[in-house]
Amino acid sequence: MPAPRDPRPLTGEPLALDLLNTRWMSEGTLQDLLADVDGLGVWLDSAGLSGDHTPDGRMLRHVRQAREALRTAVDGSLEEAASLVDAVLEHGRVRVTLTPQGPVERPELGDPDWAPAWLAARNYLELLSTAPDRIRSCAHESCVLHFLDTSRNGTRRWCSMATCGNRAKASRHYARTKDA
Repeated sequence: MPAPRDPRPLTGEPLALDLLNTRWMSEGTLQDLLADVDGLGVWLDSAGLSGDHTPDGRMLRHVRQAREALRTAVDGSLEEAASLVDAVLEHGRVRVTLTPQGPVERPELGDPDWAPAWLAARNYLELLSTAPDRIRSCAHESCVLHFLDTSRNGTRRWCSMATCGNRAKASRHYARTKDA
């Protein structure tokens, strides 16, 4: 039986931001893919993590904890978030080894239920070290999605030009024509 379709409007972002995007707005209502273990399974599958991990209640709690830590980091401040992200990261470490193909980093985790949460928190650190100014929240006032701005000039404002960008343009157009 095929896995359920991922209902989120924005997928494919780096793992940390993809985890944040498990909450989104739909017709004015906040949706949460991580409301239950089945939703966790959908996210794991979408993120390419389903083959390694069987979703359960403990893993769901850990992933939610990581999501809140990352939300605080992205929407709040690193000062507020540092201890929250570190609380997730303390459940694993990176082991560097040399293989015939060259150096490889592998996560080592004491409890495999922490793997998806730890991988998302680790990914956030990688984003901070490579492109901290490209981690963005959608500029639409009612959108809660996040993205990595990969545009050439770094001026992307919307999670999707087809949805939030178009809504903003339509709203500006309506305001201009109403005043005229």
